[in-house]
Amino acid sequence: MDKLSVLIASDSFKGSVSSLGIADLLEQGIHRVVPDCEVRKFAIADGGEGTVEAIVSGVGGEMREVEVSGPLGDTVCAHYGFIGEDTAILEMAEASGITLIEQNSDNALRASTWGVGQVMLDAIDHGAKRIYIGLGGSATSDGGAGMAKALGIRFLNADGEDIPCGLVGLGELASIDCSQMTDKLDGVEVVALTDVTSPLTGPDGAVCVFGPQKGIPADQTTHFDAWMARYAEIMNATVGRAVDAVPGSGAAGGLGAALVAFCGARIQRGIETLLDLIGLEDAMDGVDLVITGEGRMDSQSAFGKAPIGVAKRAKRHGIPVVAVVGGRADDLGTVYDEGIDLVLSIATGPITLAESIAHADTLVPIAGENAIRALLLGSKLRAEHESQEASAISSAA
Repeated sequence: MDKLSVLIASDSFKGSVSSLGIADLLEQGIHRVVPDCEVRKFAIADGGEGTVEAIVSGVGGEMREVEVSGPLGDTVCAHYGFIGEDTAILEMAEASGITLIEQNSDNALRASTWGVGQVMLDAIDHGAKRIYIGLGGSATSDGGAGMAKALGIRFLNADGEDIPCGLVGLGELASIDCSQMTDKLDGVEVVALTDVTSPLTGPDGAVCVFGPQKGIPADQTTHFDAWMARYAEIMNATVGRAVDAVPGSGAAGGLGAALVAFCGARIQRGIETLLDLIGLEDAMDGVDLVITGEGRMDSQSAFGKAPIGVAKRAKRHGIPVVAVVGGRADDLGTVYDEGIDLVLSIATGPITLAESIAHADTLVPIAGENAIRALLLGSKLRAEHESQEASAISSAA
């Protein structure tokens, strides 16, 4: 048999190990079984945490950092990347992420995306003509108004005064004034990356679906969604387009809507765009097995999540796909339908989430062993079957 080749492209196990970290651990397990196996490793993400690292490491770009306003106005250091001379890769969570503040009702109402606009401007000042923005992991529900304020757009109450930052300010909104918006975005292409298709408002929108995880009391989401709906009405009238109905406009607390309305952004599936940018499919030539994965796999993984994006690319080449996961749901029928051939949990026995995270450096390599052994078993069974078929044909002759 020719030397085996395995491609690893797993999402991070959030709260535990990065995407590249998972790849390194899986490689350890593979080499325990097949020491000379060629392993090709890629970091991936779906527009959330790890998007910048995945693209910059995959393409060979460079990282930058800038001090900007955090979700509650304090200063944070936001990192972003450049690939080539004029393409910037941002994660909104670097400036306005949920990990930067405590999740409670007061913070949820005040959290702003102002810093996201500041990162965009810094990227433009350094030559960006195209900006990709990952919309995952937000602390905010301000409809992207903070981002727009950083670009010079004014959000006014009935007295013509600037409204406060955050969702709380949208309750006072009466008009939007774009006359002082910066011209720095002229000629700049903006692409928003997300794995969700939520509209801006309504029961499937930014506040009702994602608000509670940011600290908005579940029994108050309808009340605050009405504020977002009023914002949508004024925004649509201002830009002359029904922005709130665009799939993904509710991503990152409504930042998707503001990027479309004020920056002319396109909203694209994060994983598909990322895989195109890093050239993952080209790297699949000659590969015998693709290993992907994520922290937890369930039926929702079939809808725009990173492992499915990888699996679909692999299936175009007829390559088997194993998903290594931290945990899994009982029913993964939709996942298998989308191209995953085998799901392996890293758990080797009854184990808590905390224990799984603490022992990932031991458990993930074992899963890598199991994945490559599954490939070898399949190859052995196929060879035996082909041998039996050949013998049967010979006997018949």
